[in-house]
Amino acid sequence: MLPKKSLAMVQTAPKKIERMDLPVPEITADTAIMRVEACGICGSDYEQYEGFLNMPMNVIPGHEPIGFIEAIGDNAAKRWGVNVGDRVAVETMISCRFCPPCLGGSYHLCDNRRIYSYIPISDGGGLWGGYAEYMYLDPNTIVHKLDKTLPTELAVMFNPLGAGFRWAVEIPQTKPGDTVVIMGPGQRGLSSVAAVKAAGAAKVIVTGLEADARKMEIAKLFGADHTIDVQNEKAKEKVKEYTNGKGADVVVDVSAYATEPVTDALNFVRPGGTIVLAGVKGYKPVPAFISDIIVMKEITIKGAMGVTWSGYASAIELLEKRTVPFEKMHTHDFDLTDAELAIKTLARQVPGDESIHTCLIPNMK
Repeated sequence: MLPKKSLAMVQTAPKKIERMDLPVPEITADTAIMRVEACGICGSDYEQYEGFLNMPMNVIPGHEPIGFIEAIGDNAAKRWGVNVGDRVAVETMISCRFCPPCLGGSYHLCDNRRIYSYIPISDGGGLWGGYAEYMYLDPNTIVHKLDKTLPTELAVMFNPLGAGFRWAVEIPQTKPGDTVVIMGPGQRGLSSVAAVKAAGAAKVIVTGLEADARKMEIAKLFGADHTIDVQNEKAKEKVKEYTNGKGADVVVDVSAYATEPVTDALNFVRPGGTIVLAGVKGYKPVPAFISDIIVMKEITIKGAMGVTWSGYASAIELLEKRTVPFEKMHTHDFDLTDAELAIKTLARQVPGDESIHTCLIPNMK
């Protein structure tokens, strides 16, 4: 039986998250209520917390939730292929399904898309984001079934690993035998390493900073052949050495804020190769960007925004195989009520503590 109220951590202003008890809505034939098992945290949670994103308040953050279906309408159960008791991962985006991008198969570019963690609690179901004990599932939600025996800290990685598959495999069409450079060894960079190795990449090179030494070791566990400390090594020469002077078939930039990787990517990629830009830079211009290199090398540059069904499906399949030691990437579990501490830890604002992959777990204390 569903409770009448759910604990939720609500962002009411920049850098302010408050504990609230919100009503659990009644379901309809087309909706459901999920009991949140865990919710992953990534860099965009920090951006949301700091107020960098132009969005309304009050909202429940959290766009990487997994949990168990507690109540579901008949239409939703039939459409989603799940029922009460099933464990599911919830996609971030709610699309309209009827605009031209949706009808063309690009629902992540929906003209009317909404993101769960950016919808005000005053709008309809109220319990929108994953920083809560219970979550309302909209009629246009997309869910994926999860193996109930998969450990929580692995199951909740469906989102970053989904990004790895879409950004580093699907968008650049990475093929068996390719050489791939991944720029940035955060959770999505490490996920990209695992994804391209699963796709058959023959050689994987990861670039990062001196402070990323621990993450670089994890990259090697996930299949990276070489790592480059761009602060202490000549990255351009190293990539040339590791690729026998040819350059990489695919370069994926998942680094945040730094613009240098964009220009570095032009030097790392081979003639006719593909660059995927997935790390946002805060709308800063890119100094020393020489477009003639793109022309002379016939480089293809693609942007990557969000994850779609196939990326999530590939991620869950790999997680459930248990062949990659993803547990090495998971560093922190926080109770739901410690949401602010979790975000600050991820953002390296807690002295002496560094997070790679973090999640919130309701009622952990």
